[in-house]
Amino acid sequence: MRIELATVAGCADRPNEDWAATALPASGQGGTLILLDGVTPPTGDDGCAHPVPWFTARLGGSLLELSGSRRDLSLQEILAESIRRTAEAHGPSCDLSHVRTPQATVAMARWGEQEIEHLVLSDSVLLFGMSDGTVRPLVDDRLDRLPPGSLADVATVDARLRNKDGGFFTAAADPSVAARAVTGRTPLTDVRTVAALTDGATRWTETFHEGDWADCLAVLREEGPEALIGRVRELEDADTDRVRLRRAKKHDDATAVCVTL
Repeated sequence: MRIELATVAGCADRPNEDWAATALPASGQGGTLILLDGVTPPTGDDGCAHPVPWFTARLGGSLLELSGSRRDLSLQEILAESIRRTAEAHGPSCDLSHVRTPQATVAMARWGEQEIEHLVLSDSVLLFGMSDGTVRPLVDDRLDRLPPGSLADVATVDARLRNKDGGFFTAAADPSVAARAVTGRTPLTDVRTVAALTDGATRWTETFHEGDWADCLAVLREEGPEALIGRVRELEDADTDRVRLRRAKKHDDATAVCVTL
């Protein structure tokens, strides 16, 4: 088994809000991949005393621990329990009902002897390189299904779409959101490679259209996660007229993980 991981902050003067980890059990059978992309509040006001990296580290650490130690729990149950634990770690001055309370997208994969489980919540992406040579993207496409222009106004997004029916969902302080995640199970013999990417890394495919998901996974396997992120940064720097980026931030935190089983 080979595991490669790279992460690059979007700005040198801001902490990286992505979080990623992999773990292999002492028995040598199975493993876990966790990837989070923290959601940056637009004004710095999220009603919480803790920064987003604190939240992603707490949530990610709990997800990693439970996914390895509690094989009897599904990934949805693990996400719900980890959100509950993280919410309890907040202090009394933190307003967990605030629409922008620290939150994150989630992508998880866990494999054992027979099958591989997956969970995706919001716009981070999992890619399965299948034994027949195809690539299977595992996505939560609710953001893509929103009406054009509906994400343009931050206040409208927060009031009507964020963690709302008919909108999209992220892991914040409500454990019940775990039931909204996209999940599934695949026979382990069908999968050769597992990759996870935050949206700062998926820009290579989704924003700049340099290749499809199969091409993206090929770059990860042949050149590595760091090379893929490097390609994204070159494209961002070259888009001086913002033809592709438009109103998006020039650089976003970018993280990619590639596991060859």
